[in-house]
Amino acid sequence: MEALDNLIIKLNRLPGVGIKSAQRLAFHILAMSDEDAQALAGSITEAKARVHYCPVCGNFTENELCSVCADQKRTSELICVVESARDVIFMERIHEFRGKYHVLGGVLSPMDGIGPDELRIKELLSRIENEGVKELILATNPDVEGEATASYLAKLIKPLGVRVSRIAHGIPIGGNLEYVDDVTLAKSIENRREM
Repeated sequence: MEALDNLIIKLNRLPGVGIKSAQRLAFHILAMSDEDAQALAGSITEAKARVHYCPVCGNFTENELCSVCADQKRTSELICVVESARDVIFMERIHEFRGKYHVLGGVLSPMDGIGPDELRIKELLSRIENEGVKELILATNPDVEGEATASYLAKLIKPLGVRVSRIAHGIPIGGNLEYVDDVTLAKSIENRREM
């Protein structure tokens, strides 16, 4: 069953999809009606053809500019720097941030050959110079690469007279100290705020 094996292999290449999940998805797709399977394949093809990166911030868009960059009510003085375009979607769910975004397109990772030139740092510096940016919020993930990227950007940008802040990391709402790992607990102490 070459076609089924090929489908499983392709699905297994998706992030977070192990071989068992790929098999379940493949069997589900095969059980779908022809119309539903064609609609799924068509929506993948259409998304690949129509969705591209915003030339200003790097967010996903089908238009010339993404909805955030095109929104005149948002301030250009505050930019939230994220690793990937999907992070913009997560940040927008909270409906609290009224600034704009800048997508780096990854994080520094010397082991993987990703240095500053592979990220959208030059574009960020250009925006700082041309858009009157007063503050950057660094919202990279709290892992080794994300922290290294945030530190690199802070050292690069602070001399330009722009305020640089970092999103807080710590214990989630409803979390229990008993189940919190040491690094998260240490970060929660480090990022404490006055009440």
